[in-house]
Amino acid sequence: MIRLGIIGYGYWGPNVARNFNSSVGRSELVAICDSNPSALGRARSQYPGVRLTDRSADVLASKDIDAVAVITPVASHYEIAKAALREGKHVFVEKPFTCNVEQGEELVELARENGRIVMVDHTFLFTGAVRKIRQLIDDGALGGLYYYDSTRVNLGLFQHDVNVIWDLAPHDLSIMDYLIDSRPEAVVATGETHLNGHADLAFVTVYFPQNVIAHINVNWLSPVKVRTTLIGGEKKMLVWNDLEVDEKLRVYDKGVQVKNRKGVYELLVSYRSGDMWAPKLEQTEALRVEVDYFLDCIERGERPFNDGEAGVRIVKMLQAAHQSLEQRGKAVEL
Repeated sequence: MIRLGIIGYGYWGPNVARNFNSSVGRSELVAICDSNPSALGRARSQYPGVRLTDRSADVLASKDIDAVAVITPVASHYEIAKAALREGKHVFVEKPFTCNVEQGEELVELARENGRIVMVDHTFLFTGAVRKIRQLIDDGALGGLYYYDSTRVNLGLFQHDVNVIWDLAPHDLSIMDYLIDSRPEAVVATGETHLNGHADLAFVTVYFPQNVIAHINVNWLSPVKVRTTLIGGEKKMLVWNDLEVDEKLRVYDKGVQVKNRKGVYELLVSYRSGDMWAPKLEQTEALRVEVDYFLDCIERGERPFNDGEAGVRIVKMLQAAHQSLEQRGKAVEL
């Protein structure tokens, strides 16, 4: 039985608590911490038998807690996770991992020294859609990848501590890191600030080897909510609309082939247009799958694929995008 404490019971914390609490026989929710009295009030009504506190030190120093979930603003991730690791606890950290690469690398090393697991909560990696896309890539169904193109926009929620890139882009950057086998070479980002002092819309381009390119449109000022990703390969292409109820993922047998490369004026291109099919996806809640995986890794002593090192890779891209944004689109090498 893995005994768990949760630090942060705001927007995402209740979802994390619910899933850990429902792993009957595998994990026990021991304590919940939040500095907001109303958040603790909600926790008290939901989990009357769980210990509540407004001091994170109470959870971190507790001898009856084996693992800590850090569901707090990103600025506090580093200090809380570092203290938890020093207390010999496994750590589950909300995305993004840390504020900068140096903090993330220090936590990775500290986890290694203490023989503890750090997992970064990139929930989308555990959705049925992303798992199916990974399977299609592994099976060679898409062929070599050409591009990843994502639109992740909505009206709000405006964050007071980070810009729209740090808020929304970690989802797609983590998905790209999981799906694209090569490591990115450079990042370009442009955007603007309109309301609260942080960039509220941005366009991020990530360059990979072998002419693979990724583009992400993130926006807090869209009149509609859009969660659509296009992935193009030499054999097939797909559309992932996460707002669809039934056919979230559609695979198209469409492509382009060059038949003659003698010269630009004699270039012959043929277009292939075949069937579309919507593969069946796993319907289990992604966070439920992720929580079970975290518990599996602790029990087996296995390193998760969304570990601290993966978290550092995402933070490195976020940091580069932020730097490029401030320099009005100057390419930042990775």
